[in-house]
Amino acid sequence: MTKKIVIIINGKGGSGKDTLCELAAKHYKVKKISAITPIKDIAKVNGWNGEKDEKSRKLLSDLKRVFIEYNDLPTKYLLSQYQEFSKDKETEILFVDIREPDEINKLKQQIEGACVTLLIKRPSVDSIIIGNDSDDQVDTMDYDYYFVNNKSISYIENEFVELIKVIINSNWGCFWIEILTKNSR
Repeated sequence: MTKKIVIIINGKGGSGKDTLCELAAKHYKVKKISAITPIKDIAKVNGWNGEKDEKSRKLLSDLKRVFIEYNDLPTKYLLSQYQEFSKDKETEILFVDIREPDEINKLKQQIEGACVTLLIKRPSVDSIIIGNDSDDQVDTMDYDYYFVNNKSISYIENEFVELIKVIINSNWGCFWIEILTKNSR
């Protein structure tokens, strides 16, 4: 059997979420998804070219809120990705990037608690006000784990991998899938 875990990862823009997920991928079979992906796709079709400036972040945040209210597109997307992860016999960790506390709680309920939450803190960006609810409210909830990203990448990699080991060994949010090999049939 293989242990799989879903980690809902959050943090302000520039906190290092993507970098940390890439570092984890050196040690585990990882997939990272984001609730904003389908919203970015819609925005690109309508003129957004991928900027990460304040105006663009607000556009994406506002557009996401509209689609949450209209048809819950971000959660539907995440659930479809979660189903793929559940069936995937190789991937061990699914990192799910969600910014809004209410959306985090909604996903946790939908997947029946098969996840943990992790907030990435970075002192150089934590006090910056971005100007949209998605970014500015990331620290308004209690998370299962917190990670301070304030050292060199080589040092952070070791610390982050150790945190992942703690999470996996705690059985929080872990579930098991049976991997059938030719010899076990």
